[in-house]
Amino acid sequence: MRSARSRVRTGLLAGRRAFGLSFVSLVGSVTLFVLSVLSLAFIPLGVGLFTTPWLTDVVRRHADRRRLLAAAWSDISIPVPYRPFPKDLRTGFTGQVERTTLILKDPATWRDLRWLLTDMTAGYVLLVLTFALLLYPLEGLVLAAGLWRVFEDSPYWYGFVPVSSQLTGLAAAALGAVFLLVGLWAGKPLLRAHFVLARSSLAPAPGELAQRIDRLTETRHEAVDTAASELRRIERDLHDGAQARLVAMGMNLGTIEALVEKDPAQAKKLLAMARASSAEALAELRDLVRGIHPPVLAERGLGDAVRALALRLPVASEVTVELAGRAGAPVESAAYFAVGEALTNAVKHAGANRIWVDVHHTGGMLRISVTDDGKGGAAIGTGSGLSGIERRLGTFDGVLAVSSPAGGPTMVTMEIPCALS
Repeated sequence: MRSARSRVRTGLLAGRRAFGLSFVSLVGSVTLFVLSVLSLAFIPLGVGLFTTPWLTDVVRRHADRRRLLAAAWSDISIPVPYRPFPKDLRTGFTGQVERTTLILKDPATWRDLRWLLTDMTAGYVLLVLTFALLLYPLEGLVLAAGLWRVFEDSPYWYGFVPVSSQLTGLAAAALGAVFLLVGLWAGKPLLRAHFVLARSSLAPAPGELAQRIDRLTETRHEAVDTAASELRRIERDLHDGAQARLVAMGMNLGTIEALVEKDPAQAKKLLAMARASSAEALAELRDLVRGIHPPVLAERGLGDAVRALALRLPVASEVTVELAGRAGAPVESAAYFAVGEALTNAVKHAGANRIWVDVHHTGGMLRISVTDDGKGGAAIGTGSGLSGIERRLGTFDGVLAVSSPAGGPTMVTMEIPCALS
């Protein structure tokens, strides 16, 4: 009985999701495909130089949203293979020409167009089939309930049943029940087939391995630069903080040694100051160590470390963790600080009242999503916290996807390939 209920809930959920996604698939993909083709056609006239980069960004956001849904609803991972723009890209008309040229040279641009065409045809059909199998049986029930009387003179075909009497109306209801059972059983596989079709269009070809190697080389260089910057920060914090306090404490102890017999009262004051300085130095050292590798992460793992982060937030939060083991220490550290940055962004910039964090491992991927009910509008850009997260994940061949429409909600999804032990 419990298995049957679970099957019904799963089938109805798949149908509801397919119903909502079908409008996005048809309206969104058709609109973006037509506008993109027109923009490419207008490049020789100069207009397309300004519209193509903007439209490409919108298309990529549309595709990223489908990647998020594929991972969240069907555990299907679709890579994000877009080539990054150079950091020294010029501005003005020349910059637009360079940007458009780079977009046209990126194979992912043409895969996105191919996916839009697939999504508004075969992808749309799969979505319609998913929820139509659940809605079509209602017509059979209505016919059996008495609507068949309207068609006494001319039979109405329900599927392959000609309805013109109560008996044929009951036959239509029986056929509708069969459609319903098929829909409940096939709803989730059909929805998954939609995302598999999207992956076949969006995933990079094996021949693009060289591009992937270049990207990994770039992220390795960024990781080295980040590590060097982090070492300089630690050295600066030690020099300006704990080291200075320890030096001052040593000077106070020297003074105390000279005053302990001549002026005991002053020596006691200096001892109190030295004790306070030692406590402050210890607190600063603990904060510094926590910033390098939090003890809770080393002792209890990523799940409890993320829960500890959420407990310190000034807004309500909910953390769900499903991990059958532990990832490697470098991966856990990168994931922990990436989640911390995402939570900080949600609190400082989104104006969120509630935050949800989901951590799980499936298909060789550590997947983390941070969702808030804030104002939205978050984007990956130079100098933003999300760019830092993207660089941190890129070191491990991980990816970052952001869905943040104006008005919210914002969903930040992180994926890192790894194995659990």
